[in-house]
Amino acid sequence: MQATLLVCIFTPLIGACLLPLIGQRAPRVRNLFSLLFVLASFLCSASLLPAVLSGSKPLIRLALPLGLSLGFQADALSVFMAMTASLVACVILIYSFGYIKDYDNQNEYYFMAVLFLGAMMGLVYSTSLILLYVFWEISAIACWRLIGFYREELTIVRANKAYVVTVFGALIMLVGFLGIWGQTGTFELTAMQGAHVPAWCVVLILFGILSKSATFPLHSWLPDAGVAPSPVTSLLHAAVLVKIGVYAYARLFAVTFTIDPVFTQIVPIIAAVSALISAGCAMVETDIKRIIAYSTISQLAFILLGVSIGNETGLVGGMLYILAHSVAKGGLFLCAGIVEHNLHTKDINQMGGLYKRFPLTAVAFALCSLSVMGVPPFSGYFAKFLVVQGALTANQPWLAGVFILGAFMTVFYLSRVFFKVFLGPETNHHAHEKSRAMVGSVVFLGVLALVLGVFISLPAELASRIWGVL
Repeated sequence: MQATLLVCIFTPLIGACLLPLIGQRAPRVRNLFSLLFVLASFLCSASLLPAVLSGSKPLIRLALPLGLSLGFQADALSVFMAMTASLVACVILIYSFGYIKDYDNQNEYYFMAVLFLGAMMGLVYSTSLILLYVFWEISAIACWRLIGFYREELTIVRANKAYVVTVFGALIMLVGFLGIWGQTGTFELTAMQGAHVPAWCVVLILFGILSKSATFPLHSWLPDAGVAPSPVTSLLHAAVLVKIGVYAYARLFAVTFTIDPVFTQIVPIIAAVSALISAGCAMVETDIKRIIAYSTISQLAFILLGVSIGNETGLVGGMLYILAHSVAKGGLFLCAGIVEHNLHTKDINQMGGLYKRFPLTAVAFALCSLSVMGVPPFSGYFAKFLVVQGALTANQPWLAGVFILGAFMTVFYLSRVFFKVFLGPETNHHAHEKSRAMVGSVVFLGVLALVLGVFISLPAELASRIWGVL
């Protein structure tokens, strides 16, 4: 199990460094190896699942001078996050084979994409706050380069904005980590189980979490990141980047530390405000990628509510929605990429009747939208239901009402996009679906969103084990 854990983390981290060298001689081989490196992380994480479900927690630790150490551990939370991120990343890479093939900087793209996934693997399995911070910053660097992929002036400005916001938040979070070290004398999470964290440390760490998860008021960089290629926005908005923040909250404040009860009131309020503001922006926006980006911010608020409300029902719902949202929202971004790639516009007012030319994309978009909306029997329904039930269990009916309103707003703006883009009068008579890799990827994610709902008990069992470590 220890060897499997190392392979899961270091295969994408080390393999990413080889991709530019391979790409100089054989681009197709580079593409294949990029997929294999990410697939290895998924398979290794999946192979850890039986041990985790049986109660085992494989651990590797290396002692360092000055009382520091490097450690990785697999438990229910880390395996859940690793499997979710690596599975969706595999699909996004397959999609990239068709989307990125005509652009420059392909070597850097695959290097950064695989490195990004490797940073996620290292982060979720880390047992040290310092190691968590290191991987946190590696992901920020990869994010910065991927958002600026086109190297145009606007994309560089937007990439710099994302980098500044997330790195500044991480530096404030690091001060909070140092405050915890000053109180406990260690950075090891396994040694601090149940330790009480001072309120000022929690506030500082929240800056890093809210900036990474694009939560109001530190959210504006995420819609601006839509200037990146669609597989990048899918990777950042759905599969990996924005999930790092909510994962950190779950890891630190839901299953490791104890914090003042007031934060179970404050954080859900922040989530509620973020959900409504971003949903309102999505209802009036006309750029298809910005609409989906604002939707991401709104849906992340559901996850943040679940992991911060302070009970098992909410936590399980939040974790299930990480999975449901990663699959469905990843599919929505990739569908938008197919449309944009062929029509060369992101303005939904210039689209219409595309279901005739993009039938499979239209079906995939509908399936993914239904999951994000929370329509049964899709996976998003069960997750949202548990999150709202968690708010009611915590005697916060007004919070439940706010998020139910947010769910109805989600139905409105995603229905608006679907009817505007795929139905109505046909405006583009020559565009059509081209790449099999791109279309196959979105169909797979759409079907998976439905299948996960039908078999929701399987991921729910793993998610329920997360609360069991308290």
